[in-house]
Amino acid sequence: MGDSSSPTPELLQSLLEPLLEDFEYWFARSRELLQNEKISFMSYQEQSDLLNRVNQAQAELNTAKMLFAATGKQVGIDMATLMPWHQLLRECGKVGMRYRQLKQE
Repeated sequence: MGDSSSPTPELLQSLLEPLLEDFEYWFARSRELLQNEKISFMSYQEQSDLLNRVNQAQAELNTAKMLFAATGKQVGIDMATLMPWHQLLRECGKVGMRYRQLKQE
């Protein structure tokens, strides 16, 4: 008998695949902003450090996506991996919102 608490591959695919795509999209947007714009309220080092963390998270995301695909979309990703990505995107979102607000002034 199977483990009833294990998600089915269909459930994993329907939930995890769009989530990974969202992470990919928002990491790319964050990287583009941090690479191409001078963020006036951040020091060069702060901006560089944030960009490095985004690049690291993107590398982790790419690895997770490859493993997900290689296993036939039958394994999930631990919340301990997802939460730092989510927190990083929240941080990037705050930077992006503040950057756009200051640019409009």
